[in-house]
Amino acid sequence: MSNYTVQVESGRVGKAGKPSVGPVYRSCLAKDGFPPLEPGMDTSWEVFRVSAEKYAGNRMLGWREFNKGKAGPYVWKTFKEVYEEVIHVGSALQTLDVAPGSRIGIYGINCPQWAVAMQQACNGYSLICVPLYDTLGTGAIDYIIEHAEIDVVFVQDKKVKQILSSDCGASRRLKSIVSFTTITQEQIDAAAALGIKAYSWNDFILMGKQYPSDPLPPQPLDICTIMYTSGTSGTPKGVVLTHENHATYVRGVDLFMAQFEDKMKPDDIYFSFLPLAHILDRMVEEYFFYKGAAVGYYQGDIRALRDDLIELKPTFFAGVPRVFERVHEGILRTVAELRPLRRMIFNILYEHKLHWMRKGYSHKTASPFADFLAFNKVKARLGGCVRLIVSGGAPLSTEIEEYLRVTTCAYVTQGYGLTETCGQTTVGYPDDLSLIGTVGVMTTFTELRLEEVPEMGYDPLAEPSRGEICVRGKTVFSGYYKNPELTKEAIIDGWFHTGDIGEMRPDGVLIIIDRKKNIFKLSQGEYVAVEFLEKVYSSTSIIEDIWVYGDSYRSMLVAVVTPHEDNTMKWAALNGLKCSFTEVCALKELNKHILQELKQTAEKNKLKGFEYIRAIMVDALPFDIERDLVTPTMKKKRPNLLKYYQVNKNYLSNLLAFYTVYS
Repeated sequence: MSNYTVQVESGRVGKAGKPSVGPVYRSCLAKDGFPPLEPGMDTSWEVFRVSAEKYAGNRMLGWREFNKGKAGPYVWKTFKEVYEEVIHVGSALQTLDVAPGSRIGIYGINCPQWAVAMQQACNGYSLICVPLYDTLGTGAIDYIIEHAEIDVVFVQDKKVKQILSSDCGASRRLKSIVSFTTITQEQIDAAAALGIKAYSWNDFILMGKQYPSDPLPPQPLDICTIMYTSGTSGTPKGVVLTHENHATYVRGVDLFMAQFEDKMKPDDIYFSFLPLAHILDRMVEEYFFYKGAAVGYYQGDIRALRDDLIELKPTFFAGVPRVFERVHEGILRTVAELRPLRRMIFNILYEHKLHWMRKGYSHKTASPFADFLAFNKVKARLGGCVRLIVSGGAPLSTEIEEYLRVTTCAYVTQGYGLTETCGQTTVGYPDDLSLIGTVGVMTTFTELRLEEVPEMGYDPLAEPSRGEICVRGKTVFSGYYKNPELTKEAIIDGWFHTGDIGEMRPDGVLIIIDRKKNIFKLSQGEYVAVEFLEKVYSSTSIIEDIWVYGDSYRSMLVAVVTPHEDNTMKWAALNGLKCSFTEVCALKELNKHILQELKQTAEKNKLKGFEYIRAIMVDALPFDIERDLVTPTMKKKRPNLLKYYQVNKNYLSNLLAFYTVYS
């Protein structure tokens, strides 16, 4: 057993039709039971209120102001200033006769107004905040506003027009909207015509000053937020999280971070660019506020992230694998452009530092010389001050995690969690290379076990131990809003069934290997675990992404592939093809080459015959949010992919024809 986990219950064989379950694991920080919360710190509001008193003069929220279209330096508000603004916004909400327990929406990109209105004003006045994904379409926005019965929405100025011109009833439901910044008279008149009162941010603050109202603090089990997950199919699900869930998360992270020599300090800075409507960014900010630390928001343009990083110089950076894939690609591209001797030195220094890290040295002590000579330049790409990097949302590849651990001069780790678990279920320990390729161990207030999935052949009592990941603990949600049937389906005997398939090492370390719902049966009766196959095939260097498809009427698998542009163009050059990337993607020669590469990947990974990809179509465009093919966290929307490539492109019919010709 490792130093990280403890086994608190044994596994048992299933009886009377019930599945077998594996051992129950818990963090070593909770070996004698879950630790108590700090006295008087059992709600999100108390966490913030105490910090506002303790760190009144500290920087809290930062943003960049524009002058003639150019972003300037970061401007800051202190904890004291933010607290005062929170009271003004909460008071203004009271003048709208918004009763405790009412749902308040927010729609727009990350910004200080987001934190003031939703994370704190709602908390302080016992209101329930309901975030709306900036990238969700009108239909989903309208659905959430109606489903959650939202009367007031804080909205980004660019989104006001969309809210007022909604076709599906949201505008008829709303009573008030508050713009993040300004609002035009034309928009005020348009809102009035719909029976909606519209306010600019400053006017709303002024109203709160004129009619002050004391906070109405919530209780621990009161609902803090209903966070709708975008979902890969169907309508969004409203995940109900309580104030106790949030406060417990903060306490758990603090106990985890306290183990390390490199402590979290009030002068730390977090760079916020992941959607605040997504659980990961939301909860990281909650923890930073608890520590009296600062949060700096990106300027709203994902293409300007590097400029923001250089200006902000954050110490903490959280992202999803796609972000770190881009960072990795950028480093490799820079190294490839070096002169041969300098490139050779860089690679030697990389292997030298990695060798000593594998021997047990920390990233700081493995090779300070290599850091000084080569890797500080990589660190500078992330602003120059980053001390901790966390990846979440999906598994980060082993190759990229190792590369970043060596080259960024920062602690690098990844974790696993869902909105239903406050965004954190397991987390890796920095500077332990044995955890690379895993999602780490249970968080402080979490218990975890695996459950048998017989139709997929996963048995938690076998070797290796595999099954559906089930979670219980103090950070697990209380249910889906207005959906008792789905809640009953997801939470069984106190265990939340995640739908994800994990492999548990004997030392209690978790690896994500599959997704329970993403299986289908081929015509010969074989079950296919499609996410597992996509993960395997994604290791093929010529491809950027892959969507694997099959159904019970066919005996074989087909796929749509988006090629890796740089590697594809290298292949084209080697074959004397002088075309654009789009033109290359349309060539039959590339199609056959990729299919051959996928076959080699299948053979290398010892896949079964029915798991081989028998035909592909190549799409030069990546699976993107704009076409509604992936969620904001880049998870594939499989029904949408099927509809798009079958109806819009007729790709699947072409694939079957292709297979008939070449099989």
